[in-house]
Amino acid sequence: MLLLVGLNTVVKNLPGRTATCQYCGRLVHHHLQERATKFTQFFIPVLTTSRTFRITCSNCGQTSAIKPRQKKALAW
Repeated sequence: MLLLVGLNTVVKNLPGRTATCQYCGRLVHHHLQERATKFTQFFIPVLTTSRTFRITCSNCGQTSAIKPRQKKALAW
């Protein structure tokens, strides 16, 4: 019997927003990104094992991890 299982990381770009960067102090657009690690069986995603959100400044390029609650606050 052959059983194919594994983990797959999916990166999804979400709409960002304009805010003041905590590193460079400029009012610029920030890019929001979601990374989800999914458990797969026979190359089909079965369940999500972890989910993280990152926000990146378009001016200085600094990336910060944010919590799901903070991500909801960024939604328009």
